[in-house]
Amino acid sequence: MVVLLCAFSIVLLGAFAQAVSDFGYALLTVPLLAAAIDPRSAVVLSALTGIGLTLTTAVRERAYARWRVAAALNVAALLGLPAGLLVLAYAPDRLLSGLIAVVVLGCVALVARGARIRTGRVGLGAIGVLVGVLTAATGTNGPPLVAAFHSLGYDPRTFRATLAATFSGTGLVGLAGFLLAGQVHADLVRIALVALPAVPLGWWLGNRLFHRIDPVVFRRIVLVGLLGSAGAALAALAG
Repeated sequence: MVVLLCAFSIVLLGAFAQAVSDFGYALLTVPLLAAAIDPRSAVVLSALTGIGLTLTTAVRERAYARWRVAAALNVAALLGLPAGLLVLAYAPDRLLSGLIAVVVLGCVALVARGARIRTGRVGLGAIGVLVGVLTAATGTNGPPLVAAFHSLGYDPRTFRATLAATFSGTGLVGLAGFLLAGQVHADLVRIALVALPAVPLGWWLGNRLFHRIDPVVFRRIVLVGLLGSAGAALAALAG
């Protein structure tokens, strides 16, 4: 019951943050779930519960998405996915927890500094491969995409829509990879089913508060929360 309650609460927090700030679901949920259960289950559980969020956003914002960019990134991500699945399957738990924490800290640095990277064809291809690796290995594939879309100069709505379109593709491919690799088991599905109602609840709460909270202020709060979630993963690693 404690595990189920923790999973529900963490997923609720992730969905709430995503609704208000447009990012943060996996980056919050994976490290916290890794500390509550184990890193492999955390990666898969976050993917199982979060795919509905990205699909819903992608459909709702489809008119604003750069679908060619999202498609190119997803094709490249297929090349990196097998390597990520190998890391997920064979990396020791401590190493995987450390990797998750490092990726989250990297995202905090990229978002806080508004980092930009080269985004030519070769650059986007390399980013896509990296996204594929991170999708399967840590579930936290946002950092390189955030930097890439900042570099492309997308306005906030195009940014969110293209991010959701890309996440939808990588999320579905990642789930297929988890199934084929035997990473989805009965106990994990049971936890996911209990935690799943927290997704629409957290999204509803986030939308209710969206117009009452300064988005810039809340974005900073989310970044602090990401530091805390990375700290939780590091604490579990130390323990």
